[in-house]
Amino acid sequence: MVGIEHYLAVAAALFVIGIFGIFLNRKNVIVILMSIELVLLAVNINLVAFSAHLGDLVGQVFTMFILTVAAAEAAIGLAILVCFYRNRGSIDVEDVNVMKG
Repeated sequence: MVGIEHYLAVAAALFVIGIFGIFLNRKNVIVILMSIELVLLAVNINLVAFSAHLGDLVGQVFTMFILTVAAAEAAIGLAILVCFYRNRGSIDVEDVNVMKG
């Protein structure tokens, strides 16, 4: 039987992979965005696991809100990256700091 410990272990592994992706990767913006999505997914797994364990639907409602915000963040982030790539020809993190103004 799959218990809450298994869900927490998967969520912890996804969270650690996401944090490592954010801090160890300083070149590619797309990988950083994907790592942020992994962290949000780990939080969602925790919310749903505790919601099911406690028999309360509040965690699942919060998960739906987080999924909505994450989808909007991904769409806006990718749109900004496409526009930046068209103007500069690169999406390196070092080139993004040129956007001061």
